Amino acid sequence: VQLVESGGGLVQPGGSLQLSCAASGFTVSNYVVRWFRQAPGKERELVDAITRDDGRSYSADSVKGRFTVSRDNARNILYLQMNNLLPEDTAVYYCHVLVNGYNYWGQGTQVTVSS
Repeated sequence: VQLVESGGGLVQPGGSLQLSCAASGFTVSNYVVRWFRQAPGKERELVDAITRDDGRSYSADSVKGRFTVSRDNARNILYLQMNNLLPEDTAVYYCHVLVNGYNYWGQGTQVTVSS
């Protein structure tokens, strides 16, 4: 199982970014895949998740209405579309999956929201 995030960068407040998580070794549509983030000095927190089967998503209150998770089943990629970004969204963003009782994490991608 491997997860590789990309798409992070520096963006001004109010801007948008789309993060990608390329998955291998498992099929994203068969598992709950989650996006977490960790800001400096803070614990890692769950941001968004997409369920298997029906693809419904869960969003943390702090990002509800601004972030949207989706997936491309054909390409086995998970996306996190982030709109109206705020300075407090600055963090390293990780995708995560639990497969056969093991937690798998990507290497993370840095998102910095600053003017």
